[in-house]
Amino acid sequence: MPAPISVLIPTLNAAPHLGPTLACLTEGLTAGLIREVILSDGGSTDDIAQIAEGVGARLMTGPPGRGGQLARAAAAARGDWLLALHADSRPAPGWAGAVQAHIAGHADRAGYFDLRFDRTGPAPRLVAGWANLRARAARLPYGDQGLLMPAALYRHVGGYRDMPLMEDVALARALGRRMRPLGHVIVTSADRYVRDGWLRRGARNLSTLALYRLGADPVWLAQRYRR
Repeated sequence: MPAPISVLIPTLNAAPHLGPTLACLTEGLTAGLIREVILSDGGSTDDIAQIAEGVGARLMTGPPGRGGQLARAAAAARGDWLLALHADSRPAPGWAGAVQAHIAGHADRAGYFDLRFDRTGPAPRLVAGWANLRARAARLPYGDQGLLMPAALYRHVGGYRDMPLMEDVALARALGRRMRPLGHVIVTSADRYVRDGWLRRGARNLSTLALYRLGADPVWLAQRYRR
């Protein structure tokens, strides 16, 4: 029987972060969980093609935009389960056991990881704590928490939308109660928070989510977010 999981990773000049993320997947390969790794690239100018070839990953190319990149990867995936990861988010050691338990016990539900940043201190703990609370209370995990889902369920709810921002929130809302925490940690890069400031970046994320839920255009939100 083929391994169950297709890992989907959208990339755009992500080479500096991609190595550690790919390395953490070795655990899933050893456990017989990973059927394929698909890198869905949005026009990188780094050495993504050489990286994909070096690790035996499938490389897809197309227009930039994380929603569209993930949608193309999911459409090409051959696994019965999909695991969407950001290029700078790494499931912590032991993740394969948590994923195996979820697949065995919750075959009709999606699962997400608890967030932790690769920095220490009060600010990283506070922001990660809020993210984990939001994921549980409002059923809104973000993409940097990873998302494991049956391919059939993914298709049933309409999959990733080709949108420049909030594709993770749109899919989480579509999944609704059909999600649960995996009970395991994923470690994501804090580089953007360090660069922009923890308070400023956190406030921007909250305001973007609020505007999206009020009906703001994702294209305009993406432009606002990146300014």
